[in-house]
Amino acid sequence: MKHLIKKHVHFVGIAGMGMSAIARIMLERGYIVSGSDLRSTELTDNLERMGATIYQGHKSENLDGAEMVVYSSAVPRDNPEIRGAEQANLEILHRADALARIINDSKGLAVAGAHGKTTTTSMLGLTLAA
Repeated sequence: MKHLIKKHVHFVGIAGMGMSAIARIMLERGYIVSGSDLRSTELTDNLERMGATIYQGHKSENLDGAEMVVYSSAVPRDNPEIRGAEQANLEILHRADALARIINDSKGLAVAGAHGKTTTTSMLGLTLAA
């Protein structure tokens, strides 16, 4: 993840499955993680236990100390945190771009298709963990 040199990353819409997974990876790799969403979930509770700061609701004040902002497609561009990040000249990345930067320095495996992705992914995960 040498392409991500920023240390404090803020996630707008952190409660989703994809965003929370990226936030978790970044926490595990030593980044300071904060994030916000409209509601708390079990995923955000787990991130808090790992050391993330989670805000309920979207306000530009939530960006305090952030050096980079990651957002998902579910977040409108007029979101107060996105606007605040633009005004502060912070680097703003879509979730897919943040994931690409993480994976660039790793080996990856993709599972695609119309049926059986979850089963195949579970089997691969168990195999690789063994």
